[in-house]
Amino acid sequence: MARGHPAIQTARPGQWARLAGGRGGGAVRAAVTVARRGGCSPQRRAARARAPLPPLRGTASGPARAGSRDSLWKMPSRKFADGEVVMGRWPGSVLYYEVQVTSYDDVAHLYTVKYKDGTELALKESDIRSQSSFKHRKSQSSSSSPSRRSNTRSRSRSRSPGRPAKGRRRSASQSREHKDDKKKTIQEASLALPVLLKPSENNTKRYNGEPESTEKNDTSCIILEQKLKPDLEIKRVLEQYSLRSRKDDKKKEEIYSEKKTFVAVKPVEKVPTKTKELEFGGRIGTFMLILFLPATVLYLLLMCKQDDPSLLNFPPLPALESLWEWRVFGIFLLWFFIQAVFYLLPIGKVVEGLPLSNGRKLEYRINGFYAFILTAAAIGVLLYFQFELHYLYDHFMQFAVSAAAFSLALSIYLYVRSLKAPEEELAPGGNSGYFIYDFFTGHELNPRIGSFDLKYFCELRPGLIGWVVINLAMLLAEMKIHNLSVPSLSMVLVNSFQFLYVVDALWNEEAVLTTMDITHDGFGFMLAFGDLVWVPFVYSLQAFYLVGHPTTITWPVAAAITVLNCIGYYIFRSANSQKNNFRRNPADPKLANLKFIPTATGKGLLVTGWWGFVRHPNYLGDIIMALAWSLPCGFNHILPYFYVIYFICLLVHREARDEHHCKQKYGLAWERYCQRVPYRIFPYIY
Repeated sequence: MARGHPAIQTARPGQWARLAGGRGGGAVRAAVTVARRGGCSPQRRAARARAPLPPLRGTASGPARAGSRDSLWKMPSRKFADGEVVMGRWPGSVLYYEVQVTSYDDVAHLYTVKYKDGTELALKESDIRSQSSFKHRKSQSSSSSPSRRSNTRSRSRSRSPGRPAKGRRRSASQSREHKDDKKKTIQEASLALPVLLKPSENNTKRYNGEPESTEKNDTSCIILEQKLKPDLEIKRVLEQYSLRSRKDDKKKEEIYSEKKTFVAVKPVEKVPTKTKELEFGGRIGTFMLILFLPATVLYLLLMCKQDDPSLLNFPPLPALESLWEWRVFGIFLLWFFIQAVFYLLPIGKVVEGLPLSNGRKLEYRINGFYAFILTAAAIGVLLYFQFELHYLYDHFMQFAVSAAAFSLALSIYLYVRSLKAPEEELAPGGNSGYFIYDFFTGHELNPRIGSFDLKYFCELRPGLIGWVVINLAMLLAEMKIHNLSVPSLSMVLVNSFQFLYVVDALWNEEAVLTTMDITHDGFGFMLAFGDLVWVPFVYSLQAFYLVGHPTTITWPVAAAITVLNCIGYYIFRSANSQKNNFRRNPADPKLANLKFIPTATGKGLLVTGWWGFVRHPNYLGDIIMALAWSLPCGFNHILPYFYVIYFICLLVHREARDEHHCKQKYGLAWERYCQRVPYRIFPYIY
C-alpha cells in the first residue's frame, strides 16, 4: 500500500479495521473484533440488546434534531461542507477511508472527495459518513473471565439455541438487527482479508530502493487471518446445525440473498463529467489553430519551392485553381482505400488495449508492418513498370490540399457521429460542450465502424507509410532534375533516418496503444489533420527542401550525423521498451532490477533506468533524432530546421499536459516521483 494511504474503517458495530502503510506508518496494524454467537451468556446478550445504541446522524437524539420541528424543512440540500473530513466508501467495496470534501455538484448530487494519497473521486452522499459514526465501541463481554464464559456456555446448552432466557426475550426487530450486524461484520471482515493479504504492495524497498529494514505486512496479515478464521468457522458450523424453524430459515435465506447482492463487486460507475479545463487556448485558441495549421503547411511548401527560402522572402500566393485537381484527389482517396484494405486483412495478432473508463477493453489487430511490406511491394511493381513516382513531387501542393480537404470532411463526420455516441464513449478531454473546442480536440474517444477503428488506423497507416513514399518520390525527383545517377549523400541520410523511424514505429505498433493519442485524446480535427496532412507533408520537409536546394556534405560529417541519430534512436527505443514492457507485465523477471514508486491506481512509476534519468527520456531521444534529420540540409537556411524547432515546442507542450494529467491521476505519488527525478526532458537544463 502506498505511503500515506488513508486509514480503512468500516461503519459496522463490532468491527474496526485500520490500515497504515509505508515508512513511518509501519506494517499493517489490524484489529478486528467479531461478535461470536454463543460467546457469552443469554443474560449478557439480552442486557447488551437493551443497551442504548449511539445516536445516528440526524436522529431525534442526535445534534441534527436539536432545533424545533420547523428546522426539518430548512435542512440544507447537502449534508457535508467543503473542507470537512469524513469517511468515504471506496467504490466497489465496503471499506471506508478518511477523505476530505472538496466540492459538491448540485446537479448530479455528487461530492468530490480527496483521499490522503491525492486521489480524487466523485461519491454519492450515501457512500459518505461522518467520522463520529466510526468510533469503536468496546465489547461489554471483554471483562468476563474465561471460566465464567465457559460456565455460562455449558448452562446455556440445555436450552434451544434460538431461545433467549426467560423474562429477557428480545423484541423481533432487535433480534433481527443484532443478527444483521453480526452477519455484516463477518462479511466485511472476510472482504477485508483479501485486501490485506498482499504484503508486496507495502514493500517500499522494492518500490523506492530503500534498505532491507523496510517493514512488511506478512506478520500482521497472518495474525489477522488467525483472528478471523475461528469466527468464520463458528459461523459456518452454527448455520449448518441450526435448530431454527423453517420460517426463520426462509427469512434467513432472504437476508442472505440480499447480502449476496450487496457483496457482489460492481464495476466503478464513472459519472460522465464535462471537460472543465480547456487546453490549446480554449475556444478561441482552437478556432485559430483550425485556420493556422493548414496555412502553415501551405506556407512551408511554398517556401521550399522558392530559390531563396529565407523568412523575409514571403512567397507569392498561387491561384486557387492551381491548388486543386480532381485527379490528385482521386489518387489520394485510392491510397487511403488501399491502406484500409490492408488494415482489414486477417493477418497479424489481435491484442487488447488499455481498460476504458467503463472497464471494457477494445481489440486491435497488429498488422501495420505487414501493410508496410505490401505497400513496398506495390511501389516496387509500379517502378518496375516505369511509373513516374516523381509525379508526387510535381503535384505536391495539390496532394497536400487534397489531404487537408479530406481530413476536414472526416472531422465533420466524426463530430456528427459523436453526438449520438454514449456518454461513456466520449473523450475525457473533448466533452466541454463547446462546438469548436470539441470539434478540434475530438468528441468521441474511439470512433469505430464495426471493428474498424478510425483513430487507430489513421494514427500509423496512411500518413506514416505515406511519409516514406513521399521521401522516395523526392529522392527520385532529385535524381531526375539534377541528372544524377545516384542520390546525394544528404538525401540518402534523410531517407535512411526517417525510414528507420517509420519501420520502428510499425514494428512496435502495439506500443501506440498506451500513448496519450489513443488513451486520452478524442479523434477530431487535431488528430485527423495531424495524421493525414501534418505528418506526411511537414515531416518530409527536409527531403522536399533538398530537391530544390542540394547540399553537399563530407563523409566524416555524414558519419558524425549518423552517430548522433543512432544515439537518439537508442534512447528513444530503449526508454519506450522499458515503459511498455513494465506496463504490460510488471512481474516480468527481466524487469526485476527496475524500481518504482507505487500509486493508488495500482500502477507504478519507474525511478530507475532511463525514467530515473529524466521524466520523459523518449522525448529526449525524439528531439536528438529530429536534429540529426535536419543537419544534412546544411546551415544556409533555417527552413529545414523548422521540424526540430516545432518538435521541441510540441514535446514541451505535451510534457506539460502529461504532468497535469499525471498529477491528477497519481496524486502524492507523482510528487514523490518529481522529487526523485527533477529534470523533465533535458538533464540539468529542463
